[in-house]
Amino acid sequence: MVRIQKYDLHLIELRTRMPFRYGIATMTRVPQVFVRLWAEVDGKESIGISSDCLPPKWFTKVPDKPLDDEIQEMLRVIRHALELGLEARGSSVFEVWRHLYDAQASWAKTEGLAPLLSNFGTSLVERALIEAVCRAAGKTFAEMLRENLLGINLEQIHPTLRGKKPADLLPKMSLSKILARHTVGLADPLMDADIPVGERLDDGLPQSLEACIRAYGLRHFKIKVNGNLAQDAERLSRIAAIVQKHARPEFAFSLDGNEQFKSLAAFQEFWEKVTERAELRAFFRHLLFVEQPLHRDEALQPGVGAALQKWPQRPPLIIDESDGTLEDLPAAIGLGYAGTSHKNCKGIFKGIANRCLLNFQSEQTHRTFLMSGEDLCNIGPVALLQDLAVMAALGIQSVERNGHHYHAGLSQLPEQVQRQTIAHHRDLYGISSKGWPALQITEGQIHLNSVNKSPFGVGFLLDVEPFELVK
Repeated sequence: MVRIQKYDLHLIELRTRMPFRYGIATMTRVPQVFVRLWAEVDGKESIGISSDCLPPKWFTKVPDKPLDDEIQEMLRVIRHALELGLEARGSSVFEVWRHLYDAQASWAKTEGLAPLLSNFGTSLVERALIEAVCRAAGKTFAEMLRENLLGINLEQIHPTLRGKKPADLLPKMSLSKILARHTVGLADPLMDADIPVGERLDDGLPQSLEACIRAYGLRHFKIKVNGNLAQDAERLSRIAAIVQKHARPEFAFSLDGNEQFKSLAAFQEFWEKVTERAELRAFFRHLLFVEQPLHRDEALQPGVGAALQKWPQRPPLIIDESDGTLEDLPAAIGLGYAGTSHKNCKGIFKGIANRCLLNFQSEQTHRTFLMSGEDLCNIGPVALLQDLAVMAALGIQSVERNGHHYHAGLSQLPEQVQRQTIAHHRDLYGISSKGWPALQITEGQIHLNSVNKSPFGVGFLLDVEPFELVK
């Protein structure tokens, strides 16, 4: 039997080391929330913790809504999910999650809240409970997943997976390292010479794209576009020249449409004009996929399927912000999309089931379906590590990482937390020239042995007491 006994919620305010512009938002500060819960697992008490940043203008891209109002709304859905969690119990963590997911979704519908937002609260409870259950069992997340000790019923999420277990459709071993797909934000400096003297950072970390390639040996990139053809084409040409000059010849990249296109026809026109440019033809041979070009309100409309069928030479298109409910990926596949993303904020069990569905569809149709790993600027010592544990278990090799680029390592966290993180994750973190833990990326890769050996990525019980208690 699994049940949640009590919980608390803590917060820390973080400032980015440089602005992170994505879509309609530019992030310069962001709260990081910590959920701690006490669970009873087969008669044993166990503590689990989850964490995430509260990113403005991602869960609901409403341009004129004040940022502080958005943060309060995110905290509201988290609190509500935690309160619902106190009422849920079951024979497995999956069963508890299923009760919680349905109750939170029903409440959100009556409140007029977007599924992506309401499920964010569910996911934080889910993550903390998974950690508690892994701790109680003395097993890693991957072991619990492969042995189905989490109690996952794939058919409940995707009926086409009837009779299948996660081990039937997932890798037999977790990845020991992943490729860090480096985010090139819309406001990021591309070359050192682009940075005004007054904006140059003195924190020991690379700032421009070219400096990041040199420092980390980057091979994979995620490039954001804003839908303005002239601006995007000029910027893409500059990025292409830098990547082709400094990165390995086998580099690859994804393009993030940021929901900036009002119709598939508009994106198709943009795509054809950009890719026909002489200086970009060779560069686009390295494309992995295009992420969410259409606004979430448009992306899964029936007419999109007909439009996709009329464009057989389209690049692989995946959804991201449109993947808010359990039904969205099957709908996207039916329309002609090539897959979806995984982010822990969209749900662990949802992501596992989606990965299984995509692998099953690939086996059945002999077509390539994709699951990408994406990021919400998350950092350690909890959110990033739990995210990496899931990516490794699902076998997602190219994972967008950007938290280490927009935050100065773990420098804003208490020294005790910094020491704990280094002590448990010497392969993942190193000491920066300024003395605080910084994520280690070598030859474009992040090593995950310590993450994979931990109950759910972290491996130590974080003391959240130094952070602000949210009442």
